[in-house]
Amino acid sequence: MSSLATALLLLDVTVVYVALPEIQRDLGASFTELQWVVDAYALALAAVLLTCGTLADRIGRRRVFAAGLVVFAVASALCAAAPDATALDLARAVQGLGAAAMFATSLSLISARYPPGDRGFAFAVWGAVSGAALAVGPVVGGAVLELADWRWAFWLNLPLCAGLLAATLARVGESRAAAPRRPDLTGAVLFTVGAGLLVAGLLRGEPDGWGSPAIVASLAGAAAALGLFTVVELRRDEPMLDLRLLRRGDFAGTALVAFSQSFALYPMFLFLAIYLQAVERFDALATGVRMLPVTLVLFAVAPLSGRLTARLPLRVPLTAGLVVIGTGLLLMRAVDADSGWQALLPGLLTGGAGIGIISPALAAAMVGVLSEDLAALATSVNNTFRQLGIAIGIAVLGAIFSARGGDALAAAPVVAGLDAVFLAGAGVALLSAPVAWRALGDLRA
Repeated sequence: MSSLATALLLLDVTVVYVALPEIQRDLGASFTELQWVVDAYALALAAVLLTCGTLADRIGRRRVFAAGLVVFAVASALCAAAPDATALDLARAVQGLGAAAMFATSLSLISARYPPGDRGFAFAVWGAVSGAALAVGPVVGGAVLELADWRWAFWLNLPLCAGLLAATLARVGESRAAAPRRPDLTGAVLFTVGAGLLVAGLLRGEPDGWGSPAIVASLAGAAAALGLFTVVELRRDEPMLDLRLLRRGDFAGTALVAFSQSFALYPMFLFLAIYLQAVERFDALATGVRMLPVTLVLFAVAPLSGRLTARLPLRVPLTAGLVVIGTGLLLMRAVDADSGWQALLPGLLTGGAGIGIISPALAAAMVGVLSEDLAALATSVNNTFRQLGIAIGIAVLGAIFSARGGDALAAAPVVAGLDAVFLAGAGVALLSAPVAWRALGDLRA
C-alpha cells in the first residue's frame, strides 16, 4: 500500500507537465502561474513533511497515512473543478498537504511491516516505484489528454484513493514511535513562510526584474524567515528539524543526494515537455511517449541497484547515480532546433539509469541513517529535501530558461533555454557527487 500510494502522490508531481499548454489555453494562465501548478504541490509537500512525520510518530502512522489519502482525494476534486489558474494553484497546495502525510509515513510503515532481512527488497521496490512514478508522469498525463481533458488527470485520483484507503484500513497495522516528539508549530510556520517566499521570488524574478521592490522584499523575507527558523530550531529541545543532525556526515550526505538528484533531473521533464510540444510540435501523448525511455531504463536498473545496496557502502550507488545523471544531462545538450527529438535519446537513457541507481539506495539510506524509532523523522527530513529540490529546481531552472529562451510556452526558440538548464542541472549533480561521497562515509543499508 505504501509503494502504491507513494507512486500516486509522486505521479501527481509530473503528470501535469504535458498538460500545461492545454491548462494555459483553458484557464488563460501565464508561464509563472503554470510553474506554480507544479511548485505549489511540491512546496506544500516539502513544507509540512516534517510536521506530518512528527504527528505520525505520536498519533499513529497508519492514521496519518489514511488522513492524507482523504485530503489528497478531496483536493484532487478541487483541482479538477478549478475555474481559474489561481484556484488550481491553491488546490494543488492542499493536495500537496495530503501527499505529505502519505509520504512522511510510507517508508516507516514498510520498516514496521518487514523484518530487517527483507527490508532491502522492500526498499528496492519502493525506490523503483517512486522513481518510476516521477518519470512516467508525463506519459500518463499524455494518455489522459488523448482520451479526455486535463481535468481527468485529477478526477482519476478519486477511485484510486478510495481503493487505497480501504486496503490500508483493512491490511496495514498501526505503529508509533516509542518516544514521540512534540509538534513544532512555530518551526513549521517559519519554514513554510521562508520556503514559500524563496520560491515565489525565484519564480517572479525574471519576468518582474530581480531588482524590483516585490522581488527584493520576497527574497529578503525568505532570508529573514529561514534565518529565524534556524535560530528557533537550534534553541528548541524538540525541533521540527534538528539542524544538529546535519553535522553528521551520513545524514547530511543523504539529504544532499535527495536534494541534488531532484533539482538536477526531475524539473527537466517540464522543460522537455515544452521543447517537444513547442519546437517538435508533438501532441501531449506523443510527448509523454518520448520520455518513456527514462522509465524503461529505470525499471531495468533499479532491481540491480537494489541487490548491490545490501552489499556495498551506500555512497557507491548514491554518488555513482549523481555522476550518471549529470552525464545524461550533458548528453542531452546535443539537441538543437533542427536535430529532432532522437538527439535526446542517449541522455534520456543515461538519466533513467541514474535514477535507477539512486532510488533503492536512497530509500535505504533514508531509513537507515537514524535509529528505528526515528525512522519517520529521517524519511521526512530527506523527502523534504527531495521535494525542495523539485520546487527550487523548477524555480531556478525556470528563471534560467526564461532568461535564455523566453517565458511563452508557444514560442519555438526554446532550445537556448533548454541547453542552459541542462548545463545547470548537470553542474549541480556533478558537483554534489564528490561532496556526498566524502560525507556518506561507510553508511550501509
